[in-house]
Amino acid sequence: MSSDIKDIKSDVIDLGITDRCCDATTGCEWDGSLRRVRPEPIFTQKVYDATLVNLQALRTITDQHFHPHLGRNARIVRVLDVRCRKFFNPENVNDPCNLKVDPDTVISGGDFVKDGKGNPIKVVGPSGLKDEKLIFADTSECDRKGKGTPVFGTQTVKISGDVLVEIDVLVSDGRRRRNKVTLTSRVPIAPRTNPIVMTNFFELCIPSVFDSAFLPRFAEFCNVNCEARIATNSIMRDITIDPNTGKVHINLIIAICISCEKKVIVPVQLCVLSTGFPVLSPEVSPICNTFPSLFPKQIDEHSDDSDCHRPRTFSEEDEIVSEDIIIDEEFDEFEED
Repeated sequence: MSSDIKDIKSDVIDLGITDRCCDATTGCEWDGSLRRVRPEPIFTQKVYDATLVNLQALRTITDQHFHPHLGRNARIVRVLDVRCRKFFNPENVNDPCNLKVDPDTVISGGDFVKDGKGNPIKVVGPSGLKDEKLIFADTSECDRKGKGTPVFGTQTVKISGDVLVEIDVLVSDGRRRRNKVTLTSRVPIAPRTNPIVMTNFFELCIPSVFDSAFLPRFAEFCNVNCEARIATNSIMRDITIDPNTGKVHINLIIAICISCEKKVIVPVQLCVLSTGFPVLSPEVSPICNTFPSLFPKQIDEHSDDSDCHRPRTFSEEDEIVSEDIIIDEEFDEFEED
């Protein structure tokens, strides 16, 4: 009995984690045969029009303090690598030190639909958040031509928060021994009270607002990263080391790189080709004989094992033929009498 319990525990604990990195598992498998491919209707959101804008800004940082301290009489012989990434505190999404991109857009040639109190109405987007605004414009003129209606926009992007800079250096200590050290520092880019502001202009095409049950939606999202370098690429000019305490101060130039995409989205129902639902294999050896399913089984006219079928819809020709058959059967019975 005890050996069985040990076997169960070993199966549960052994999760197959053998590497610091991993490959994702989608659960979608296809043997290449078209016999498993079936048409499926899905209700989703379609991108009607989109535009991409790349923005960049430079920030000069002087006398930035880095950790750790290098010790007495240490000196940096060579800079091996400089890395930069945005800072984010998962414990507090509203942390003012989080590197944040805040876009704000106004449009002409159309309007964002509001709730009567001046607040734009937002609907749920693919991210699961209410981050899409409804757009209305008089599209009647372009509707008659069978084309979309252009709207123009001005987007203001505000950047605030901090970045993390890591610098790999080759250090020689007081005994002239060399070793590799990684210096790190959290560098402020701009406070929320005085952010970096950039502006861009765009044009988007929207479909008819009269020939659809849904108004078109406007979605915008941005991502930001950073690139850092030693200010003048000179160790003598840009890096200062206190000979007594080993404190390191470095001059930097940080480039803020931003990508913003704006989309016009419409809800649609599409027919797509599918190989079926994803099927995942459990990682833990099962103790139970069966497990509950997470999604309902697909039952339609393509299901082979279904005994329930939708009643057939007869055409006019089918109805005429069936009436003839009934008349013939009644006539035969009359002759027998």
